[in-house]
Amino acid sequence: MDAANLSATTNGITLLGPENCSSSPTPGGVVGSTPGGADLPGRERPFSVFTVLVVTLLVLLIAATFLWNLLVLVTILRVRAFHRVPHNLVASTAVSDVLVAALVMPLSLVSELSAGRRWQLGRSLCHVWISFDVLCCTASIWNVAAIALDRYWTITRHLQYTLRTRRRASAVMIALTWALSALIALAPLLFGWGEAYDAQLQRCQVSQEPSYAVFSTCGAFYLPLGVVLFVYWKIYKAAKFRFGRRRRAVQPLPSTTQVKEAPPKAEMVFTARCRATVTFQTSGDSWREQKEKRAAMMVGILIGVFVLCWIPFFLAELISPLCACSLPPIWKSIFLWLGYSNSFFNPLIYTAFNKNYNNAFKSLFTKQR
Repeated sequence: MDAANLSATTNGITLLGPENCSSSPTPGGVVGSTPGGADLPGRERPFSVFTVLVVTLLVLLIAATFLWNLLVLVTILRVRAFHRVPHNLVASTAVSDVLVAALVMPLSLVSELSAGRRWQLGRSLCHVWISFDVLCCTASIWNVAAIALDRYWTITRHLQYTLRTRRRASAVMIALTWALSALIALAPLLFGWGEAYDAQLQRCQVSQEPSYAVFSTCGAFYLPLGVVLFVYWKIYKAAKFRFGRRRRAVQPLPSTTQVKEAPPKAEMVFTARCRATVTFQTSGDSWREQKEKRAAMMVGILIGVFVLCWIPFFLAELISPLCACSLPPIWKSIFLWLGYSNSFFNPLIYTAFNKNYNNAFKSLFTKQR
């Protein structure tokens, strides 16, 4: 994904960026600042307090994303109960998010901090970084869609969607997720679909070829977005229908007229039996309802966070190459890191709604002590 420039102006505090800073390279390769002679030639402006604060927050985001997803992976590998669906889908998501935190976000931060946001690590590393960026972010997005599809089939086709079928479906979805992500990431290198590295400007970014912009944004975001929105709408309808049907099945217990005509002792006995029966019937259904509601809520929050994190970035990525226009660098950076933060929220969401993960975390740390 195109790592936009982290530049901003706040109360006179300016972060360096190509659009916000009119500095130009001197013959010796040193950046010289031109506006009003405020900065001495040959010297870079020191980092401001705002810059240090932003960098600190981004470093914490990278570390937390890596450690939390790594913890999920270690838990799934060590606990045998998690060696099945849907935890293999969760593991695939955690792998993509770990790679985002380990390979993509650090180099993006280095690029943000470079003078004039020039890529100084060479053409080969630029291609590697861009390829992993697109690969891991696309895989993370499609894994969210796979989790939503698995939950949809579990709720709506619980009789036909057996454990064996679920294993096969999850394996196919994981394979397709990574295959499609690799195709989108490697298409510019395999088919000459634009160039990521500009040696003259020392710029490294996703290919701005309009046809590739449409292909990559649709394949990496808009198609899975349509899938998850459709799936969650169907989950909501199915859950609403089933819950309503269960309530109607429990409600018809005509006992008011008979209780009034019966003697006081019989009334007490009948009322006790009636209440016990209703409690027993609804308790079994309420356990299923709570489980399905919790799962539907988890999928809903996962989809909602996914949409909020990524839709600003992909709107900008699709519109900018088509209209040959560009957003201010500060907004590009905000949209980019907002998308990266989705890799931090994913493990928080699907572990917060699963008590088994919380118990596994506790037992893991207890055994280590």
